[in-house]
Amino acid sequence: MTKELKPHDRTRRVMVGDVPVGGGAPVAVQSMLNAPADDVAANLAQIEALAEAGCEIVRMAIPRRDCLDAFEAVCAASPLPVVADIHFDARIAIEAARRGAAKLRINPGNIGARENVVAVVNACKQHQVPIRIGINSGSLEKAVLEKYGRPCAEAMIESARKHVEILEELDFHDICLSFKSSDVMLTIEAYRLASEVFPYPLHLGVTEAGTFTSSAIKSSAALGALLMDGLGD
Repeated sequence: MTKELKPHDRTRRVMVGDVPVGGGAPVAVQSMLNAPADDVAANLAQIEALAEAGCEIVRMAIPRRDCLDAFEAVCAASPLPVVADIHFDARIAIEAARRGAAKLRINPGNIGARENVVAVVNACKQHQVPIRIGINSGSLEKAVLEKYGRPCAEAMIESARKHVEILEELDFHDICLSFKSSDVMLTIEAYRLASEVFPYPLHLGVTEAGTFTSSAIKSSAALGALLMDGLGD
């Protein structure tokens, strides 16, 4: 009898440092650092604590170019792969890939002209760095919101498709996707729809989930349902 593949088994395999993501690999646990981006010791202390708790990948924001030296030092000393969280600045993305990032979290459509995107993709190809495209229901493009009238699963998928197509046109396919909302049902609906549309690994998460208790409840409800579906990488 042939084993029926779950959606999780059908996603593309990408490597985040030495951690396989997608393609039937075990679900990897990722968390985000919240120490100041220029404080190497504080970030490494958080990484050590997360690693001890079972975390396998960490994400670190790089809000300014003058934080790149600290990011590089963290990458060099971290026992876990470090994802660079980039907003809008292509030069930070390129430098992060060069300085040890295991993955970039960036939206290709938000970093300026096409030559910026090409430069980032070339850096990621050279250093074998995958890209996570992060779609949040609260920050959808104006045109997409006007088309659908509200944040919904279909609007989030359309937003993601635009970003994905930019990378695919440049022959870049080491992509992960996330579809986060503070609304549990919208999060579930978006990921379920995404699993039917895209072949890429899905990074599960709930955004702006609130306090410790409310975030635990929202994350358990949304992620639990999706993992039971066989979704999530």
